[in-house]
Amino acid sequence: MNLKEVTGIIVNETNYGETSKILNVITKEKGLISLMAKGCKNIKSPLRSTASKLTFGTFIIYYKENKISTLKEVTILDNFINIKKDISKISYATYILELSEGVIKQNNNKHIFELLIQSLKKINEGFDPLIIMNILELKYLEFLGVMPVIDACTVCGKKTGIVTLSSYKGGYVCKNCYTNENIVSDKTIKLIRMFYYVDISKISKIDINAKSKNEINIFLDDYYSRYTGLYLKSKKFIKNLQKLTN
Repeated sequence: MNLKEVTGIIVNETNYGETSKILNVITKEKGLISLMAKGCKNIKSPLRSTASKLTFGTFIIYYKENKISTLKEVTILDNFINIKKDISKISYATYILELSEGVIKQNNNKHIFELLIQSLKKINEGFDPLIIMNILELKYLEFLGVMPVIDACTVCGKKTGIVTLSSYKGGYVCKNCYTNENIVSDKTIKLIRMFYYVDISKISKIDINAKSKNEINIFLDDYYSRYTGLYLKSKKFIKNLQKLTN
């Protein structure tokens, strides 16, 4: 076994025996890997406070290619304390972790790790978790190979006269190709493109009205259901949470 240092974040954990855990970690260097955290549940274990979901740090591991590696130690880079103090933020973060794991299993692209960390940092800083989630969801569709058409009408290809978004038709729809789809606001049509092109790490202000937020979220939720094959339990929890807070 080779001793290696990787930067990563724990996306989920599974108990193994009475004292250990198996951790799934998305890393900058190796993509998605599994780690055995031996004895981490023991009170005196140095891994006790770090071998848990949402730990972002530098991992020293005994690395095995395509097998379960062994965790030696962790140095935390960010503990996302503000997320962990808020049940709503925890819910969005959990979904983002689960989604990222699903995406990276289909496309082991190094940019997925960066987008994931940037998104969690913005939620931790206090930015609207729904908006950050939707931005990430849209960007991930490209890695999944099912990106919607958001630069022209998905039916005829015209760049003018766009009147709505349609998950069924696959993106923008112009006035000539419109049939009976729900009409969204002009701001929503513009925002969906901004979501795709924005650099998450450089977001300093978000000011989006409730109507546009809702329209974008409905579009992406339906789009994921139609085209990605990703049906995540954590997304159902968010939907229930939204019903309680609306």
